[in-house]
Amino acid sequence: MKHADLVAALKKPAFYGPGVERVEFLQTHISSIFLTGERAYKLKKPVNFGFLDFSTVELREHFCRAEVKLNRRLAPDVYLGVIPIVRDGDRLRLGEASETRAEIVDWLVVMDQLDGELLGTEVLRRGELSERHIDQLVTLLVPFYRRSRTGEGIDRYGTLEAVRFNTDENFAQTAAHVGKLVSRERYRHIREWTDRFYRERAELLQRRVEQGLIRESHGDLHLGNIFFLDPPVIFDCIEFNERFRCGDVAVDLAFLAMDLDFRNRPDLARHLIERYIEASGDTDLVEVLEFYKCYRAYVRAKVHSFTSVDPALEAPARRAQRNLARHYFGLAYRYAAGRAQPPLLVVYGLMGTGKTMIARHLRETFGWHLLSTDAVRKQISGVGESTRVYVPYNAGLYSPEMSRRTYSEVCDRAENLLHAGFPVVIDGAFKARSDRLPVIDLAERAGARLLFLETVCRPEEQRRRLATRQLHDTRSDGRVEIMEQQRREWEKPDAGHRSFFEAVSTDGPVHATHRRTAEILGTHGLLPQDS
Repeated sequence: MKHADLVAALKKPAFYGPGVERVEFLQTHISSIFLTGERAYKLKKPVNFGFLDFSTVELREHFCRAEVKLNRRLAPDVYLGVIPIVRDGDRLRLGEASETRAEIVDWLVVMDQLDGELLGTEVLRRGELSERHIDQLVTLLVPFYRRSRTGEGIDRYGTLEAVRFNTDENFAQTAAHVGKLVSRERYRHIREWTDRFYRERAELLQRRVEQGLIRESHGDLHLGNIFFLDPPVIFDCIEFNERFRCGDVAVDLAFLAMDLDFRNRPDLARHLIERYIEASGDTDLVEVLEFYKCYRAYVRAKVHSFTSVDPALEAPARRAQRNLARHYFGLAYRYAAGRAQPPLLVVYGLMGTGKTMIARHLRETFGWHLLSTDAVRKQISGVGESTRVYVPYNAGLYSPEMSRRTYSEVCDRAENLLHAGFPVVIDGAFKARSDRLPVIDLAERAGARLLFLETVCRPEEQRRRLATRQLHDTRSDGRVEIMEQQRREWEKPDAGHRSFFEAVSTDGPVHATHRRTAEILGTHGLLPQDS
């Protein structure tokens, strides 16, 4: 039976019988989840990614049962069991756990629905996550790892060959996204850094096997899989692939530490590792931590890359997944001792001074990603990009509030691209110092090399270009009658940021402007090495 038909049935409160008035629907790249208030039901998607195979009803039943068994190790009261979805004629209904005569069309994992406000991501979002919460997790995890399966059948997952198999698989499975969600330069750097770790630290990996530190662990330990009750409840371990669930305990801890880093709480990440080492005595953990944090960040990037092409998601959700993948690729790169800083150029200036000409040249010649404030402004307002808009100066589409929204969206898009290692050029006026400060902040967050390049030309040339544009370019909203108003509001760079600013004259021939632009970019180290 089609997964979409099952989802449609499970979205209806009547499917669950009396007492259910509302169903909240969530989904991941491998599951559809239905929250009814008292219970949560998980339906596995009929997918086969190679490392995961839910392609048949029989396989889905098998992994539903495995999920309940494995998760009862850390969440015994949450995982209630497995029940079938049965078909009676044209009607679908929940079956009984022991039902065998009815036509079973699929299977569900049934869980107790916990308070979403206690989910780790929500506790952190409210600013309430503390060292006390981390201490509670360590108190839970140390004995969990000590009693987890190890030895024959498990130790092999910690060998160099097994770990290399995992990382090589990640690189192969994300190859289609290179140049789109991560730059080729960064992809190559992470691969080379990973291979160097294997060459130089083979003895360390073997020693951890011999020390009994390879365990059947959780496999997906991050804040989104922790409810902070007292004690905490850790759920949703990896059931679909023993290879991902078993390994060095450092792999689990690195995942949670990486997640805290990603969510801008490196202080709690450090506290987690310090407290775990203190409680467990595993002093060698720090020797493998950065390697496994890089591995875990890359896995998250891979997952979001897969989800970004899921046809079941709407376009905005796929776009959000692409941006998350870019951020995780960027984090993996930083763990891999990455030093290359992607360039961020803002070509700014008065209307009609040649900003777009330079920005397009960089896109066409070097492959830089171009973000135009004019295009973004019209996209977020619902106006067609090729539609000319005539409004009074600083009004309507060009009001201060709309400009703030536009610049904020441009900054968000630029940061997503920079985290993936792509060179970015922004084309926009940025007439006020307050417009430029968020760009300076995002460049610092993304580790980008920043330059504002102001385009300047003689006023009479500016006037001539605007008049010509009004006649021939239906996309441009700049016009002669508002030129001087923009000039009067123009703010020069403040003294504290002068090192980020240069100017280029566009009065001469186009090829001379391009040559001078390249010279300026070269002086500031912004010419791209990899497009």
